[in-house]
Amino acid sequence: MKIQESAENYLETILMINERKGSVRSIDIVNELEFSKPSVSVAMKNLREHGYINMDSDGYITLTDKGSEIAEKMYERHTFISQMLIKLGVDPKTAVEDACRIEHVISAETFEAIKKNWKE
Repeated sequence: MKIQESAENYLETILMINERKGSVRSIDIVNELEFSKPSVSVAMKNLREHGYINMDSDGYITLTDKGSEIAEKMYERHTFISQMLIKLGVDPKTAVEDACRIEHVISAETFEAIKKNWKE
């Protein structure tokens, strides 16, 4: 089953918030993505039901191994592509926005080839 782009974004966001704050709750995701509380609540329920996250009784969210694998892959793609575009002369804000779109559609083969052959 292929995971949807929105789910990839949520997982990547959970990873980034956790690295920054040390813990993640739904409200952190609401604030980070500027989505509504109900939208985030539905997304967290879906991610939990598909085995990508765990949520404890206090509402703290952690990535499962399966969720962490996807989040780390998206984060690596995002940071690499953003940095590459910036070095090519793209405005940093535009580079980050474009990287966010590219990271979800680029194949693993193409991404690995770019990483391997990119000359800084």
